[in-house]
Amino acid sequence: MTTLLEPPAALRRGRDLVSPELFEKVSEFCAQEYGHELSTAHRIVDQALAFLKVMGDTRAFDMTPSDAVDPGWHSFVLHTQAYAAWCEEQFGFFLGHEPKATVRTRPLIGSVVDRVRAAGFHVDDRLWGAAKNCNPPACCGDGDGC
Repeated sequence: MTTLLEPPAALRRGRDLVSPELFEKVSEFCAQEYGHELSTAHRIVDQALAFLKVMGDTRAFDMTPSDAVDPGWHSFVLHTQAYAAWCEEQFGFFLGHEPKATVRTRPLIGSVVDRVRAAGFHVDDRLWGAAKNCNPPACCGDGDGC
């Protein structure tokens, strides 16, 4: 008897929520504005887009990005016309950004990571402070204990 296993479903990517041109434009801005290598900016913007999609779809306004992911949101929102059009297309409303509206804590960031992952998105644990190789008391992410 042979058991056929179904291949795992491909994880969604935040970058696929916008055109390749817009993704590059926002990523290049993020790299320049925040001093990141372009490859790192690509990862940051990808995670920010996934985060925004989950927050907007679920209207979970208690969510907050990690310190590492937040520049991706900033970079996108500063492209105001594209960001506003994307919000309208995705959610039917503008998803505003209130700096420091929520205090980042390990439990909150963990909850956000769980929600993004549950929505089927790839999660870059290193950008969320959720990497498995984290060894406290070294800083492993945002919030308490770092």
